[in-house]
Amino acid sequence: MKFGLHNPSWLFGSDPAGIFEAVKTKAQWAEDHGFTWFSVMDHLIQIGNVGAPDEPFMEGWTVLSALAAVTRRIRLATLVSSVHYRNPAHLAKIAAGVDQISRGRLTFGIGAGWFETEYRQYGWTFPPRPALRIRQMEEAVRLILAMWAQPRTTFHGKYFQAEDAILEPKPIQKPHPPVMIGGGGEQMTLRAVARLANACNVAGTPETVRHKYDVLRRHCEAEGRDYAEIERTNIVSFVMARDVAALGAKRQKLGVPAQFYGFAGTVSQVTDLVGRYRDAGVQLLISSAYKNDHETLELLASDVMPKFVG
Repeated sequence: MKFGLHNPSWLFGSDPAGIFEAVKTKAQWAEDHGFTWFSVMDHLIQIGNVGAPDEPFMEGWTVLSALAAVTRRIRLATLVSSVHYRNPAHLAKIAAGVDQISRGRLTFGIGAGWFETEYRQYGWTFPPRPALRIRQMEEAVRLILAMWAQPRTTFHGKYFQAEDAILEPKPIQKPHPPVMIGGGGEQMTLRAVARLANACNVAGTPETVRHKYDVLRRHCEAEGRDYAEIERTNIVSFVMARDVAALGAKRQKLGVPAQFYGFAGTVSQVTDLVGRYRDAGVQLLISSAYKNDHETLELLASDVMPKFVG
């Protein structure tokens, strides 16, 4: 089992000018403490279950480019990019550049998009039907894969076009950077994973995750795809302390809501949960720490991960 860190919050102190230095330090710390993955969200404003909409929020691909230059081994990703925020041919170019800068450490995370408030603020059209957004995502991935492979790409899709388009230099990874499709929609999203992706990312309890993987397996059988080729990942947020008393104090200090979307627990409780995710089939567990609580990350690296790695 492998472990990754996700960075959904950009609150590292009172001075926004220090944000990148803080996230750089966090990514380098993760690289030096056994994590194999570091990802950021591809949003323009903060989402509701993480923080307030007017919090500082860095643009994901800009940050990935910078992190690619100051890390050495850790895999980098957006978790995940909305199909609508950039022309897919242009996004293929951006991603190829990050793969070049990182010397082949990009995982290309993409999804169908959902945050309607953000679309409205930034002037993007929000297709209201999820099925349409998912079809657009699938077509975008096909265009992006073509751009990464062909000397010149002509693509006349229903939603996206390219005409004799040049993308040089190509990504370093061959045949292309791994594609991760995020989401657990059982009818269309996981079918898109079976058709096009190298990795999936789903959320929920171990029981939910196991069920989603079973659905993915059935889609793979229907599409003639080897289920074992797809890396199985999940995403979960932690608040962790050594014992119950310390956990209670931390919940109060951080203002963890009663209906916390992640998991707040002691080291032993988190260890048990991670074991259940492993037994459900998770190969890469991607976690975040609520409000960037560094002790949570330290305990994960020192007390939990050694029980599952190697």
